[in-house]
Amino acid sequence: MKIAVLKETAAGERRVSATPETVKKFIGLGAEVAVEAGAGEHASVADQAFADSGAKIGSRGDVLADADIVLGVQGPDPDSLGGLKQGAWIVAGLNPFGERARIDRYAALGAEALAMEFMPRITRAQSMDILSSQSNLSGYKAVLDAAAEYDRAFPMMMTAAGTVSAAKVFVMGVGVAGLQAIATARRLGAQVSATDVRAATKEQILSLGAKPIFVENVAGIEGEGTGGYATEMSDEYKAAQAELVSSHIAKQDIVITTALIPGRPAPRLISDAQVASMKPGSVIVDLAVEQGGNVEGAVAGEVVTVHGVKIVGHRNVPSRLAADTSALFARNLFNFLSAFWDKEAGKPVLDEEIGNAVRVTQGGKVVSERLLGA
Repeated sequence: MKIAVLKETAAGERRVSATPETVKKFIGLGAEVAVEAGAGEHASVADQAFADSGAKIGSRGDVLADADIVLGVQGPDPDSLGGLKQGAWIVAGLNPFGERARIDRYAALGAEALAMEFMPRITRAQSMDILSSQSNLSGYKAVLDAAAEYDRAFPMMMTAAGTVSAAKVFVMGVGVAGLQAIATARRLGAQVSATDVRAATKEQILSLGAKPIFVENVAGIEGEGTGGYATEMSDEYKAAQAELVSSHIAKQDIVITTALIPGRPAPRLISDAQVASMKPGSVIVDLAVEQGGNVEGAVAGEVVTVHGVKIVGHRNVPSRLAADTSALFARNLFNFLSAFWDKEAGKPVLDEEIGNAVRVTQGGKVVSERLLGA
């Protein structure tokens, strides 16, 4: 069983799908691990560190030769997979909805592609969930990015020259990223409030010391979809939320938006008029900018100023903390493959519940019901 670790080629991608820690663990299971030269350089992992852990270092062609499993952070370009043997697994974040043409090409190559984003949100799969591990650090980084753009302090400071007021931070979308953003902003001394379409998050917001901002007694507030994801809000709820948010957002110094709906464009949470209502010098960080954005006027990959408000739209926020996000991503992949490792077969053998959920191609065809039904 040979596992190949590829160097990421997507623009701006700094992460790597394995670390010396996980390489050692794979070798401990009986696998051979080959790492493409330079795979970890942007995540502070030298080739020698991989070699010291037992991996073989080589060119992409050498690494792919006879590989049974190919690991990646983002799905590799099919054109770069020359020589990949039939039935080999590609295990990575594949962005199946956004990169459907690439998925079709994996099928044409005869690869069995496993999309880690499709990992079911069940208890036994929590340690395999790349969305949660990467979102956690994205929420943290969003607050730091906001602080870097904000030209004032976060905590209240009482000095001989006078008092500096605490920054007011509003987090919209209280999933993994939102919760970490709340916690980080609180640690920095900000006055924090938050909202979400799922009523169950109110207690979580309170537990972190933030103020929940919720529309009451309007259909659609539950907003709870399959697997813990948010669903689209009702029109009535959208209108009520817009009114509530408009009055609240005008008083905020920093807003962080994190709302995503799998397989659909990000919901629009902040309009141009709401941006205009904020004080000059305020900051908005849109973590959903690559999926269309929660904020009107946000531009993917740029920090723009609209009505005197900075709107931060960094791409691939997890990659901005490459060393830590790589470590977590690599553990997600190891936890996934090791959980199904069959010692007698010397390879992982997936069960139906998780296997059918993450498998998107097999036998030359696209087999994911989520994609076929899209």
